[in-house]
Amino acid sequence: MALLIDGGRIPPRWLEKKAVRPARLHDRYGSEAECVEIALINNMPDAALEDTEMQFMELLDAASGDIPVRLKLCSLPKVPRGDRGQRHLNSFYFGIDDLWTNRCDAVIMTGTEPRQPDLRQESYWSALADVLDWAERNTVSTVLSCLAAHASVLHSDGIRRQPLSDKQFGVFGSERVLDHELTRHAGSSIQFPHSRWNEVREEDLTSCGYDVLTKSSQAGVDLFVKRKKKSLFVHFQGHPEYGAQTLLKEYRRDIKRFLRRERETYPTMPHGYFDAAVTELLAEFQETALAHPHEERLVFFPEAVVTGALQNSWHSSATCVYRNWLQYVLSKKAETSVLAAMTVPYAQLQRKRSAVS
Repeated sequence: MALLIDGGRIPPRWLEKKAVRPARLHDRYGSEAECVEIALINNMPDAALEDTEMQFMELLDAASGDIPVRLKLCSLPKVPRGDRGQRHLNSFYFGIDDLWTNRCDAVIMTGTEPRQPDLRQESYWSALADVLDWAERNTVSTVLSCLAAHASVLHSDGIRRQPLSDKQFGVFGSERVLDHELTRHAGSSIQFPHSRWNEVREEDLTSCGYDVLTKSSQAGVDLFVKRKKKSLFVHFQGHPEYGAQTLLKEYRRDIKRFLRRERETYPTMPHGYFDAAVTELLAEFQETALAHPHEERLVFFPEAVVTGALQNSWHSSATCVYRNWLQYVLSKKAETSVLAAMTVPYAQLQRKRSAVS
């Protein structure tokens, strides 16, 4: 089933890939109850903004199967933007005010690169908190990715994220520790990429009523959930949406920052991502880069060879979990529709009885 992009605002990269058409207000597959309407609130920095929207579109497209999905691209105000990023938002994104006046079944919200040690000091915090409060009352489910997950638990339960001694970076296998609709058919081990400098800890989450679904001995808690008012909040500390080359791009970016003296240490190679031959090749590059730490050294980075060897080993896990999530949203939406249909006649009957009496 084709993924529809709401309002005719289709980013060109997705249009070229899929040759899709825009979703208009009259577009429906069967009844409205058969379609899942999602707002993707993409807050990623300009350098990753378009890549992130493509990653989520590709994942939802792969996971949807025969479930119609209408996607609306949205963004928070006051997330720092350059001219190019702002132009992209102006062309293809809605503001969050559109959420208050239009129905939405679910929300996916990404994080962004933090600038403050306390997330509540970020310029966009007030708007982010408003979205979280709104989502509790108005969505079937809400997905929070990485920093957005940390912001969610801080806002609703006061759980603070804890800094790590090094970046949690790479592809990690997580064990299923609790049976749940979201992990059905996903197997006993689920792989997701991680890229973060902070974590929220299991004991803090469980003490506040969160259910941890998957966790890793190396990466800690991965996927955890909690019902908040009407909505099931789904939190990922990792990034199931990442494409095959995303970690490589981040690794090369961090190397560049080191060579430009924007960070003090050479970045750790991503865990579980490169094969043995590529690992050896990149170790040799690291040795020469440490000996000659100049930005010009990036010319010799073996990007073409590394890219050719990459595989998306987490694709099946990501697709399975998101397919389960879409099915969950659709089933809960159907239950609500049935309840509403039963409630209206009962209310009418009560009015008739009152009129007779």
